[in-house]
Amino acid sequence: MKIKDITYISGKIVLFILLLAIFFNPFAIVNAGERGVMMRFGEVQPQILKAGIHPIIPIIDIVKKLSVRVQKQEISAEASSKDLQNVFTDVALNWHILPEEVKAIFEEIGDETAVIDRIINPAVEEVLKAVMAQYTAEEIITKREEVKGGVDVLLNSRLANYHVAVDDISLVHVHFSRRFSDAVEAKQIAEQEAKRADFIALKAIKEAEAKVNLAKGETEAYRLLRENLTPEILQRQALEKWNGNLPLIVGKEGQKFWDLNQFLQESDRRSRN
Repeated sequence: MKIKDITYISGKIVLFILLLAIFFNPFAIVNAGERGVMMRFGEVQPQILKAGIHPIIPIIDIVKKLSVRVQKQEISAEASSKDLQNVFTDVALNWHILPEEVKAIFEEIGDETAVIDRIINPAVEEVLKAVMAQYTAEEIITKREEVKGGVDVLLNSRLANYHVAVDDISLVHVHFSRRFSDAVEAKQIAEQEAKRADFIALKAIKEAEAKVNLAKGETEAYRLLRENLTPEILQRQALEKWNGNLPLIVGKEGQKFWDLNQFLQESDRRSRN
């Protein structure tokens, strides 16, 4: 056989082996953020495959990969408050599969889709119903952080039994029926109007008190003025304001100047009387 023929046949064999290797892949690649569960003839094997390349027996071994990264799930749920009001809540949940328990979760539940549909969604709805029932509708609004804390603790405890960890939960939107929302709005408006009316009434009372006090002050001032305004004071004030000109008196006798001495004598007589 010629060398050329041998080379040709060898090339065919290598190509055939490569094709077999591609078709019957003897390796499994687990990417970063994943864990692999290997099944042999359908039976889950004990080891959990970490990120990297792992040898397997083609056809016999199958590797199922699950993400252990943090995943976000948005859920809408309905519950009832302590005072029997309908509460509608939109929840944003960040969660991840516990890497060391991938084998157990795959055996008991399945892949990520099964975890969401069969575990997470029902758990969130059940927890919200349990927590919301402990508060009135008004308390759900005023004690929102406390409500969130209750949901967080209860949901963590529940999902831990299913090999799932809660990274964060947010009550994105909490709202009530249209009828209840209208009633709350009407109550707030009434309270604001009542406060405004109280303010106006208090302002009127203060203004009235101020006027009374002012009137009392003026009355007291007049009283003190009357008690202390003696003829001597009036005479001194008159002299202080006199410009030096004697008043001109017009009578039957004609025009004449008022005698200042006569005026002072008359003032003294009146003061003695």
